[in-house]
Amino acid sequence: MSPAGPAPARRGAPDILLVLGSIGSIQVSAAVATKMFDEVGAAGATLVRTVLAAAILLLLVRPRWGAMSAAGRRAVLPYGLALGVMNLAFYLGIERVDLGTAVAIEFLGPLTVGAVLARRPRDRVWVAVAALGVLALTEPWSSSGADPVGVAWLLLAALCWGLYIPLGARSAAQLPGLEPVAVAMAIAALVALVPGVVDGGGELVDPSVLGIGLVTAITGSVVPYSLEQLALRRIAPGAFGVLMALEPGVALLAGLVVLGQAPQLLGLAGIGLVVAAGVGVTRGSAAAPAASGAPLP
Repeated sequence: MSPAGPAPARRGAPDILLVLGSIGSIQVSAAVATKMFDEVGAAGATLVRTVLAAAILLLLVRPRWGAMSAAGRRAVLPYGLALGVMNLAFYLGIERVDLGTAVAIEFLGPLTVGAVLARRPRDRVWVAVAALGVLALTEPWSSSGADPVGVAWLLLAALCWGLYIPLGARSAAQLPGLEPVAVAMAIAALVALVPGVVDGGGELVDPSVLGIGLVTAITGSVVPYSLEQLALRRIAPGAFGVLMALEPGVALLAGLVVLGQAPQLLGLAGIGLVVAAGVGVTRGSAAAPAASGAPLP
């Protein structure tokens, strides 16, 4: 009997739930995190979140750098750098751009990774559809369009999100359990250290800031990145990337409910195009084999 029968389908269901749980958690966290911006700025909020998340993960996981193999250290260092720049760039982006639009722009990263790894010419069309959706969201031709500086930060975040997928898979293949995400989060905190201190100053230790930071650390870092790290061990990197197809829609909902950011009709159409592109690539990649350690491109 072919191994592509019911058994793999049953195995895939909880794997997909890991990714969906990550999506919901991180988007609510991003919406809540904006409430720190007035006190400590976007870079300060990034620092508070990543430091607290790193502290929690290091206490729970207790990785030992000296005990890691050389291959493990080489794998986790670029993973942590990509994670750190991604977090910082994304927060600097959502300081200027609505959450739904921001995530749609950032989503270009994993969508492109999924299309490239699928190696099918038609998936390039889906990437073009997503780009068209982002244009509808940002309206660069209009004076009321998205802030260009915010868009630039989000494009950098998109690049890092795309890199995060294969780098995370490589780290998961080299290091056990949640060691990769714990060490990577500590590296990410170092990335945000200087800009965060400059931006936030003494307000970084304000109790209200630390309280919000703790919530965002758990819901925006500890929970989603741990779920994603587990998923990366079971799902091929290309399939993992395109399973994020619902992310822009969830972000739009979080922005509406938590922040009151109501999209216009053109923005809704743009989100629809981005999600449709993700679904289009996902349908073609659903049969990609999942393997322990997540195969690399």
